[in-house]
Amino acid sequence: MHNSILTIGPITRPLEALLLPAVLLLVVVACGSGDEIDLTTVYDVRLGGDTTAFTRNRSAFELSARNLDNDLRTAFEVGDSFFTQNWVIAPASTQARDGLGPTHNAISCSSCHALDGRAKPPDHPGDPERGLLLRLSIPGPDGPIDEPTYGGQLQDRSILGVPAEGQIVISYKEVQGQYPDGTQYSLRQPTYSIADLAFGPMHAQVQVSPRIAPAIIGMGLLEAIPEANILGLADPDDANGDGISGRPNYVWDVKKGSSTLGRFGWKANQPTLEQQAAGAFLGDIGITSSIFPEENCPASQGACQEAPNGGTPEVVERRLDRVTTYVQTLAVPAMRDPEDETVQHGARLFVQSQCSLCHTTRHETGGDHPLAPVRNQVIFPYTDLLLHDMGPGLADNRSDGQATGSEWRTPPLWGIGLVDTVNGHTMFLHDGRARNVEEAILWHGGEAEESRKSFMGLTAEERDALLRFLESL
Repeated sequence: MHNSILTIGPITRPLEALLLPAVLLLVVVACGSGDEIDLTTVYDVRLGGDTTAFTRNRSAFELSARNLDNDLRTAFEVGDSFFTQNWVIAPASTQARDGLGPTHNAISCSSCHALDGRAKPPDHPGDPERGLLLRLSIPGPDGPIDEPTYGGQLQDRSILGVPAEGQIVISYKEVQGQYPDGTQYSLRQPTYSIADLAFGPMHAQVQVSPRIAPAIIGMGLLEAIPEANILGLADPDDANGDGISGRPNYVWDVKKGSSTLGRFGWKANQPTLEQQAAGAFLGDIGITSSIFPEENCPASQGACQEAPNGGTPEVVERRLDRVTTYVQTLAVPAMRDPEDETVQHGARLFVQSQCSLCHTTRHETGGDHPLAPVRNQVIFPYTDLLLHDMGPGLADNRSDGQATGSEWRTPPLWGIGLVDTVNGHTMFLHDGRARNVEEAILWHGGEAEESRKSFMGLTAEERDALLRFLESL
């Protein structure tokens, strides 16, 4: 094994350059009390329509949609078992779940999505917590291509007799800032390194993007939003002059054999939940499927290529279908305390601060999704599913489909206030650098710069109200 170390970060511009002095901040909160805002367009206690579950304990993310019939409820339970089961090394007597690796990041779907919730970055090298991965690529003539020695994703685990590719090491630098009212805050800026590279140095032009596993509630509802509705929110040239220029990502749909609208993943790089699931099976666990039938073993990794597999494919069509159904029919938890005056005040400030220009509050699902429970629902996911330039502070400098190195898909906000209850932490953004929702807001830049300035210009009481609203979701 080569004892090579690749130091990547910080992969963003130094944060000090992004923190404007308080005296230069422009407050853009709309005038008036905000009482004219119709709160029924901002939230409903039933965030997921008829799928909504009124549970606020550790099980809040792992319940089935409340409107499933008996057949779908059975399919959900079967999918749940496949989602949580650990895969084992082939050959094994348990042929239905052998074929782990040879290299991999996790041993089950729930290794990363614990209780169907959100992962956090490792606390230290060797931390058994799963859920953070590194995408790898180099520039190609028509977009990024896999890093030639290590492939498209760093594999930090492996089966016996096969070398793991390397280990992720993260260090943080604290960068201080100040609100206009004098309140101090600190943000942590990450630097990523890869230690113990097993096959020598990576390509000189390697591009690395850290990605954390998000909560997976309400995914079927997002899949059921009509494409025309999403495209109707796009404004790539900012024709209306509001500073927001969301645009769709178009990615390859393997089954269709054509480019189509991306909806899922941090950069909207997957078109369907089935392809998202198949991609995670291969990239994270090393399990092949009909969609991705080739083992993830680059040419330079002989032991990986020679290792036994669990069949072709390793996850059969019926199991992939059940896992997809499971993800499509997870319930969205209900909003808490919708009548609380502080929550209502925060909801108005959310709109006034223009957060809702990207975190679109209300959607209606269409009537043609294969699963009836997600059809024709009024939902409040707080996303437009579009790409937005978030500025150099959050840039990974790696393109993905048509997404640039500074663009990210607007993440849904429903359930954000229950992450601590379910997963025991409050680490947010695409790599978990933000230690709470407030820090996540303060990292916003690019198209969201004015909203960040607006939040910073609020009084301490107003900031608390806006955060209280987000924590109620």
